[in-house]
Amino acid sequence: MPNKTAKTAAKATGSKATASKVAAKTAQKTTASKTTASKTAAKPVAHKHVVAAKPVAAPRVEEKKVLTQRQGFKTNEFVVYPAHGVGQILAIEEQEIAGARLELFVINFMKDKMTLRVPTAKVANVGMRKLSDPALVKRALETLKGRARVKRTMWSRRAQEYEAKINSGDIVAIAEVVRDLYRSESQPEQSYSERQLYEAALDRLSREIAVVQHSTETEAVKEIESQLAKSPRRGAKTETEAGAEGDAEGDVEETDGDDAAVEDEAA
Repeated sequence: MPNKTAKTAAKATGSKATASKVAAKTAQKTTASKTTASKTAAKPVAHKHVVAAKPVAAPRVEEKKVLTQRQGFKTNEFVVYPAHGVGQILAIEEQEIAGARLELFVINFMKDKMTLRVPTAKVANVGMRKLSDPALVKRALETLKGRARVKRTMWSRRAQEYEAKINSGDIVAIAEVVRDLYRSESQPEQSYSERQLYEAALDRLSREIAVVQHSTETEAVKEIESQLAKSPRRGAKTETEAGAEGDAEGDVEETDGDDAAVEDEAA
């Protein structure tokens, strides 16, 4: 029995020694793995050189050129456009029209509530001009004091001549229309078409005078009417005077209608 006990004790001792050896080896392996891991961590990781992608260029947006002056005209300036009268240049802009690049004057006619775009290269063709100088305005006002010159021709022909003068943009020619179509209280009333032309001419003239003199249109109209009042006005003609003028001037006589001409049957 003592021998068996000794053998059992020896086996137990041997197993313990084996277990301690295994534990020691395991510890060594763990330490070695930790050391390897630390070495691996300590080594710098070699990164591959990555070439950055070139930034894609955004589509180029053309900046609008801010134009302030062209052909001697500049923004915020008042000008005269023959077909519409006095307007103000709000801007000078570029636009592409039918594949062509054009520079345009943007003109506002405040009273007519209208905006017009005129190519800068066409200003001479359309007759656009600067405002009249004070000396020319004075000459137009002097014209109003003259005697009316009414041709004894068909009204339709005279109406065309008046319209041409109004749309010419010439301030003196417009003053002549106002002078010739003006009627005082002592004179016969105007026909509807005469009145329309007179008001159109008066409007064009008063607007330009108002801007040049830095006054209101009402004040300009009063000044125009005061000049007209100084002109020698002819009253209603007697039949004798009318007949004498008719024989002297030709075969057409004036009436109050729109077609103010009747051929002389005797002719």
